[in-house]
Amino acid sequence: MTTICVIRHGETDWNAIGRIQGSTDIPLNEKGVQQAEECGVFLKRTSWDVIITSPLKRAKVTAEIINSSINIPLVVMEEFKEKFFGEAEGLTFEERKAKYPDHRYPNEEDELSLSKRVMAGLDKIKQEYRDQKVLLVIHGAVINSILAEISNGELDYRKTKIENACFNDIHFHENRWKIKTLNQVSHLSQYC
Repeated sequence: MTTICVIRHGETDWNAIGRIQGSTDIPLNEKGVQQAEECGVFLKRTSWDVIITSPLKRAKVTAEIINSSINIPLVVMEEFKEKFFGEAEGLTFEERKAKYPDHRYPNEEDELSLSKRVMAGLDKIKQEYRDQKVLLVIHGAVINSILAEISNGELDYRKTKIENACFNDIHFHENRWKIKTLNQVSHLSQYC
């Protein structure tokens, strides 16, 4: 059985004020670094085979900080880069609502393309890391795309808020992906 702990990157300044980041490469803020450190401390209690990350620095640095505690191979995969939100990148929720009340952002990556890209990445993990335990450090929209796909639409961004530095456990068993846990944050001091 292939097991993946899907982790959202730590907080950025744009997360804190509600700006949509997408493919814009924003660094972690101080709280995001602390969240990544707490993830590493918690994950050190168990055994993992590989950590895979998006190339964007907020995810990659989160992965590197986690890996400083567990010291396993780290792999960057383009398939898990955050969704491109087109003209909406950099706008706050209020600005997006005023400018694009229909939630359609000019030049954004469509949901089908995102889902195909992300699921191709999961297939690659399934093939290259069969029966291994994988940490996957990625982004909110990417996580929501994975959850929507493997839950047959029961979960999606309208129903599930993915917290920064949360854990979502999925596994591939009996020829399909299954969700084991969702949006776990008990390892983060801000929730204790």
